[in-house]
Amino acid sequence: MVFSSLEFIFRFLPIFFLAYFATPARYRNIVLVVGSLVFYAVGEPVYIFLMMASILLNYVLAIGISDSRGRGRAGMLLAVGLAVDLGLLFFFKYLNFFVENICAVTGFRAPTIDVALPLGISFYTFQIMSYIIDVYRKKYPAGRNLIEVAAYISMFPQLIAGPIVTFDEVQPRLRERKINPANIENGLLLFVVGLVYKVMLANQIAALWNDVMVAGVMGINTATAWLGAWGYSMQIYFDFLGYSLMAIGMGYMLGFRFPKNFSNPYCAVSVTDFWRRWHITLGRWFREYVYIPLGGNKKGQFRLVINTFIVWFLTGLWHGAAWNFIIWGMFFFVLMMLEKFIYLRFLEKHPIIGHLYMLIIIPVSWVIFNISNLGELKLYLLRMFGNHAVSGVPLGGMEKFVSLFGKYWWMLAICMVCATPLPMRLISRYKNNIFLKILFVFLFWICVYLLSVQKSNPFLYFRF
Repeated sequence: MVFSSLEFIFRFLPIFFLAYFATPARYRNIVLVVGSLVFYAVGEPVYIFLMMASILLNYVLAIGISDSRGRGRAGMLLAVGLAVDLGLLFFFKYLNFFVENICAVTGFRAPTIDVALPLGISFYTFQIMSYIIDVYRKKYPAGRNLIEVAAYISMFPQLIAGPIVTFDEVQPRLRERKINPANIENGLLLFVVGLVYKVMLANQIAALWNDVMVAGVMGINTATAWLGAWGYSMQIYFDFLGYSLMAIGMGYMLGFRFPKNFSNPYCAVSVTDFWRRWHITLGRWFREYVYIPLGGNKKGQFRLVINTFIVWFLTGLWHGAAWNFIIWGMFFFVLMMLEKFIYLRFLEKHPIIGHLYMLIIIPVSWVIFNISNLGELKLYLLRMFGNHAVSGVPLGGMEKFVSLFGKYWWMLAICMVCATPLPMRLISRYKNNIFLKILFVFLFWICVYLLSVQKSNPFLYFRF
């Protein structure tokens, strides 16, 4: 069950919110946990027990860590928790990838395991790990209320694809939260904006990349390759931004404040700036739980490079068990090091050049991210940078670009405008305007119509 589905919007949400608001405040966490487990069970009826077991185990371990008088016992319990959490993630997400690559190198034969990836495991595992690590660091004591801890880990708005939050960000509101009409109205507005971004932008511009892929790498020219790359760049941005806004909006309606995940990343002037704006909570997690514990930038330039390499290798691997994700992470590592030591200040002093630079970097990065076949990826990148840009292009290559550009230019233009701060500034300024409210009611029903006539198009980040 995904947020942008009629089943979720017209069945799950009304029933859940009716039960939630009808329940006395002190029992609402129970409704939240039960509702979240039902939400997860609809999509993962088997793996719901895996998540529940993970919650219970880490709840017990966190209490043990918090109550330990010696750091040795606390460290041992933390190690057990991290080993189990990472072990489960490795088994479901990475085992086959490592087995296949070891066999390819050594010539050995080993069977792979036919096992589906549990929905949201990369996200909720990171939340669980941050919880027990923070308890070990004595950032806050372990939660003694199992329902509160379960609600933090399983809360359905951000369970599947974030934002990744820490326990201390939500614990005060788990204990006491005020729900007022203004928060509900703001939450509804954000939910509808996110739905519009997903259904009316991401789902529609997705057809551009699909059309380019249908034509094939040898059936397009350089201009068409760039057009397709920018189409996918817009698709993944509005797909993930739409989900995040819907999650934050539902958080408002429930009485929570989730951190924002995006800050107009396509307006960045450098890769460094981009990653301050894109998937903010994931970047924060790697900084606080990997980069800083490794020493960050406090132990000299060599260690800075090594620590940054580790972070970006893990960031790529976190997104998926495939070589293109690792290459994607290394692509950003190399660029960030070049910026750090050579030209970051220049880009910051000359933002126009920085924007032009990112107009190249952003689509290239998403092509690497999206194409898992390395041979096909190589051909596509060569096509983007002019390999056989004139000779070798099949007859009709330019006609394909003209056809696709004529079909999608207006959609790309709308996406580019919506990728700036302008839309959210206007919404924030005029959110109490009756005409804006009527507009979003109208847009909501357009989304409902599109969902009723289109094939299912789940959020891209659900597979991570």
